[in-house]
Amino acid sequence: MDEEDDLYEIGVVDPQSDYLNDTTSDDDLQEESDAEDIEVPQGVQAEIDTDFNRLVSNIRMTDDVSNASMLHREWDFNIAQQDAEFRDDLREASGIGRKKGKKRSRQHGPVLSHQVRALIGEGNQAYVDGNIPKAIRTMQEVIRIEPRASSAWSVIAQCYEDSNEHQKALQLRIMAAHLQHDADEWESLAAQSRELGYNQQALYCYSKVYSLDPTNVDALWDRASLAKEMNDFRTAQHSLLAILKLFPHDMAVLAELRPILIEVSDLPLCTSLYQAALGHYQTIQPLGPAQPNEPSLTDQPPPAQTFSFIDILVLADLYNTMAEYDRGIHTIRNGCRWVQGRASQRFWDGCGDDREYDLPREDRGGSVSIERSGDVQPGHYPIDVNARHRLAIARIKLGEVEEGKMHASIVLAQDVLDYAALFGEIADSYFEREMYADARPIYEVLGGHPATSSLYVLFQVAVCRKMLGDLEGAAEVYKQVIDADQTNNDAKMKLAELYEIMDEPRKALELVYQVIDSRKRRIHQPEAAASITDAGAQPQGASLFEEKSRTKGKSSAPGKGRFSLAELKVLEEEREREVIFGHKRIEELWPRMLHEDVEAEREWMIEAEKLVEMFRETRNLFVTTRDHDFKGMFPKRRMQRRNDADEDRMASRLELNERDRHRRNKDDSQAHGKVDSFRGIKFASWLRIFMQYSFILTKRGDYDQAEEVLRHILLSNAYRDSDSHTTIRTAIITCAIFAGRFAVAVEQCRKLINSHQFNNEAFRLLLISIASGHHPTDAFVSSTLQKHALRELRLHDTAVKTPELLKWNVVGRRYGLSSSVKEESSKVNEGEEEVDEEAEIPGPTESSTADKTAIRMPTKNNPVIVTLYGQMCLAAKSYQSAIFYLLHAYDYCPEDPIVCLSLAIASLSRAMQRQSDNRHHMIAQVRLLYF
Repeated sequence: MDEEDDLYEIGVVDPQSDYLNDTTSDDDLQEESDAEDIEVPQGVQAEIDTDFNRLVSNIRMTDDVSNASMLHREWDFNIAQQDAEFRDDLREASGIGRKKGKKRSRQHGPVLSHQVRALIGEGNQAYVDGNIPKAIRTMQEVIRIEPRASSAWSVIAQCYEDSNEHQKALQLRIMAAHLQHDADEWESLAAQSRELGYNQQALYCYSKVYSLDPTNVDALWDRASLAKEMNDFRTAQHSLLAILKLFPHDMAVLAELRPILIEVSDLPLCTSLYQAALGHYQTIQPLGPAQPNEPSLTDQPPPAQTFSFIDILVLADLYNTMAEYDRGIHTIRNGCRWVQGRASQRFWDGCGDDREYDLPREDRGGSVSIERSGDVQPGHYPIDVNARHRLAIARIKLGEVEEGKMHASIVLAQDVLDYAALFGEIADSYFEREMYADARPIYEVLGGHPATSSLYVLFQVAVCRKMLGDLEGAAEVYKQVIDADQTNNDAKMKLAELYEIMDEPRKALELVYQVIDSRKRRIHQPEAAASITDAGAQPQGASLFEEKSRTKGKSSAPGKGRFSLAELKVLEEEREREVIFGHKRIEELWPRMLHEDVEAEREWMIEAEKLVEMFRETRNLFVTTRDHDFKGMFPKRRMQRRNDADEDRMASRLELNERDRHRRNKDDSQAHGKVDSFRGIKFASWLRIFMQYSFILTKRGDYDQAEEVLRHILLSNAYRDSDSHTTIRTAIITCAIFAGRFAVAVEQCRKLINSHQFNNEAFRLLLISIASGHHPTDAFVSSTLQKHALRELRLHDTAVKTPELLKWNVVGRRYGLSSSVKEESSKVNEGEEEVDEEAEIPGPTESSTADKTAIRMPTKNNPVIVTLYGQMCLAAKSYQSAIFYLLHAYDYCPEDPIVCLSLAIASLSRAMQRQSDNRHHMIAQVRLLYF
């Protein structure tokens, strides 16, 4: 009897079995279901029941446990169960038979029939007697009749456990757990599944633990770690976010969550979590993070649970990666100030530069220094090299080159072996800004040390030299790479391209032939064996789930879930019909809109929005390389053999060069004409739709959306030509003027001035864009615009007097001062000439040469730009400088009324100043200019 009592306690023997107690009452039935009468949320219960039904269906269809036919039911409805449920509902509705005491929630398990209860008792008795086969057969019969009898699953699982068949026992315990709703049981099953290597099954068990007990942090952490091992980053993300809800701003959880969010490319979520954590710790620790050696801060959390300096660098890196450089700079400045215990010094935020962390004069050495102006003196506070590196990256990419160079020079003064990664990132930042002269020496330093050199660095050195015109130096780098690795076909192709540019076709053709021979040998080599199945993987039948180890990369399944070319063409035809219909409809509604028909305007905006979004969502119109025109939705596909086609095409071209020198620069891609329409509508009509749509959005007060649309269209390869860019930028200026965004208008005017060099119409457009008012005046006297105008003034003056000092910039497609002239220029003009980051990327050399010949060099002085700069000085109340430039304009055009009026105002304003020592002469000059 003691053995029998032990079986009662562990739940293997059913105490209500007919074989143990022949007299069964309703009270006994109620006690049988007490084990299943657990308070579980209705949604969780439904989810677990659904999963249980699904698993039962799978077991019925597969040969599991011992026999596939054990779960095939003979009927779909249990009459006894339905009758019992009906009586219970009737008794509850009428109030008859209501039991006294604590109200019991409705039981979850089914009401077992007398046949089922008798079989359960028979199976329990067989197990007590040690007749394991009989016990298994009896419980299988119970499960066949009523799969929701939890005691049957438990007993048969114990039978297999005693028979040392642990895998089957685990499966059956998981089935029983669906009917018991015990979070601890699920957690134990998850641990057992993980020990046996059934990772998918373990994840499933952990998910049930979370459903039943959302506060079980240990289970969530185990689930996250297991999912991370399996490269199931989405599951790991959800588990760690659940922990973060229980423990907000926990840095240990954030540190574990960060690489996962980066892996799934959810940078905005990662950034928001770190920013919220920083704000939280700055609130509870206003004096800065607690230090271990400061007993006065004992009430602060331990250093492991605070926002550390490393976390500040992480947050800054996230902002820089998302191109939010302003916020990255603010994070470094504000965060380092807080770490240093200077959080109260918020006045530094009013400084637009980083004078707070300037080096003392005696520590500057050979680093770049900037003379600061203003009331706030430099703070000379120390800052870590890594933080200064983040400031340099953000400043350079933001376009504040001088400030970025100051920080970069301090970082580059460190040992390259200790900070090679920082050196490389600074060089990459210069390279992205197309500042090849600054990036080249850094790459060369990295390439000069064996510990820091790499193929990427050497290739970057070669590219910088090529862009700076040092073709021979670039060729030498590629030669060194080829000498070190004769199988590097990329270096050979790059060197062949250089030889072609240097007019050495024989050398180029020899390299191309080597690459083609190497490709042919590679094709005839036997391919590598397919990926080998993991030897430690369990057989498929050992788990309730399909155990697959996820690869880190995306699995390629050719032909699965993809449309065929014919299906894509049919889909494209349907979309083209939709676009044509929508365009026809907006053309019909436009005349009604001109008469201020509200309904017509609403319908027009809906149809136009569909067309605009359809255009913007088409990937073929927004490719990563904008030096190729739009070739249509179904161009001739050469993607699979792209490198091979390039090699063959280059070889053919070089062979033709030997026979016909005049056809050397002809590319076979020119045989394909440029496509001038998209889905049945000309690109000019598309552009008109974009402009009209943006104008109406601006009129309705949604200027930001209008600007976003127009700026996005600038990136399309359908509008690569200069005329389209001029039209789009003019549209942006129009919207900006209407919305009062004069800074944007000035920005776009500056880009037009850059793209239309030595053309006065761009300056006139700038003047009419900011004609009058306080806010336009602020934009007119901005320092960036003044420096830009002064650079253009110096370029024009150099073009007239010493044109030989100007050099054609292939990247910017405009003339610029040579490097020698830049070094001798004043500090106002220090730094390289600005290059429009949104301007068209230059195509082949022929197009750049054509642009060069299209820009006519000025032969006489230009009074427009001189007058413009003089008026800027006048508006900035720098009257003496205004008089200087306006007198030059007066020399060029003495009869021009605008020049005379501007000079008279500048002279009169100077005469009213106390510093003026020739006031009477100024007033007399004003009278002369007036009359």
